[in-house]
Amino acid sequence: MDIFSLSAAGILYLLLQLCVTIHILLFKDDVKSSIGWIGLVWLTPLLGSIIYIMFGINRIKRKAIKLKNPRQDILKITGKNIEEIQKEIPPAMLQMLRLGHSIHPQLFALGNKVTPLINGDEAYPQMCAAIEKAEKEVLIESYIFNNDKAGQAILKAAQKAAQNGAAVKIIIDGVGLNYSRPNIIEEIKKVKGADFAVFLPSRKPAALPFVNLRSHRKIMVIDGHTAFFGGMNIAKENLLQTNPKEPVQDTTFKIEGPVISQIVRIFMEDWIFSRKQPFKPVLLKDEHYLPGKCLCRAIPDGPDGDYGKVELMVLGAINCATKNIKIVTPYFLPEENILTALELAAMRGIDTEIILPQKSNIFGMDWAMQANFNRLIKKGVKIYQQEPPFDHSKIMTADDVWAFIGSSNWDVRSFKLNFEANMEIIDKEFVEKLNEIIKSKKSKSVLAREKKYPFGPLLIRNVFKLLTPYY
Repeated sequence: MDIFSLSAAGILYLLLQLCVTIHILLFKDDVKSSIGWIGLVWLTPLLGSIIYIMFGINRIKRKAIKLKNPRQDILKITGKNIEEIQKEIPPAMLQMLRLGHSIHPQLFALGNKVTPLINGDEAYPQMCAAIEKAEKEVLIESYIFNNDKAGQAILKAAQKAAQNGAAVKIIIDGVGLNYSRPNIIEEIKKVKGADFAVFLPSRKPAALPFVNLRSHRKIMVIDGHTAFFGGMNIAKENLLQTNPKEPVQDTTFKIEGPVISQIVRIFMEDWIFSRKQPFKPVLLKDEHYLPGKCLCRAIPDGPDGDYGKVELMVLGAINCATKNIKIVTPYFLPEENILTALELAAMRGIDTEIILPQKSNIFGMDWAMQANFNRLIKKGVKIYQQEPPFDHSKIMTADDVWAFIGSSNWDVRSFKLNFEANMEIIDKEFVEKLNEIIKSKKSKSVLAREKKYPFGPLLIRNVFKLLTPYY
């Protein structure tokens, strides 16, 4: 009987391994990822299968709101004739526009104004002022929305908006919600007229499989005419003038103009997914309201369908650039395709610069990032390490005319596992402002040099590099 039971258990384990392996082969596109998962399943038979079932399967299937834009030549939808476009945009960047439209067929919105805001010291007062004046609707989505000075200031403004008659809707990620204890949910409940949703709550055991599938987006829209968009969380650490214990530099953006309707669409999808309740948002109806000159389009990305758009966009920009590439990111752990593209860009003579924090806020991140420094530096990529405080900004520019801003970091988690929201912007004056911000960051940075590490430090860096997909 014991022998029979053992054989039956062995057969069940074998069937489980075979089923899991078949699932990996059918649904994992990345070869390295597939090999890693299959190795784990067969080398640790039961445990490996359980880990894959819990963490390796993407269970999120969302019905996206389909874009109604036909795939047409991007040159015909920018609102300008070919002569005007060619004066402003280099031919290589025109290729980038066509490529980007193929990656995500969302048309550019014309006539937008985009204003950079440095740290919470600039951003939060403007957010609060805009929210307090709301008369119809306030939409807020954030990965982190802490129950602290910053979060309470936003809620105080939201209370004023609700008193004005505005509907207030707030989405907070289930993991990001727990960065402060107690979390801010009870405080939100005190705001009469406010409704909230938690994106994939993390405390329930059933939510463990979604630990990697987070809403990393940071969106705020007021009455359909003013938005704040970028990568800045709502947390007191961003208020540098108050001398917080663990200060965080960051950059976010105030958006005015027609592109806000695209940002609202992203929020709507997340609200419907999280609350299962559709709503009719307030949209800008004045077609003649064109406060600026920026061509903008919002690009959502996530693991629920046609993912990898942000990674393809940055890869395309690297390959299309003819003069310069400037990157600011807090975490730099891209896969081989991005690393190779950056090397090739530098080898082509493109001035390629990456600005990173000198010291990360995640254990082991510095070692993991440094493991790639030598290969990039050898090929001519310039890596600047910015002195503290830690910089959480996310900016990319190319050829002094193209910009990419938003919530995405340069790592596997942002490119493949999280729900992100970025924005492509075409405007020389705006990119000039961004380049000035980048120049300021470089002035507080040290240019990294090629280093020959002793055996121990070299081993440590390469060990942590193996954790690239899991940071």
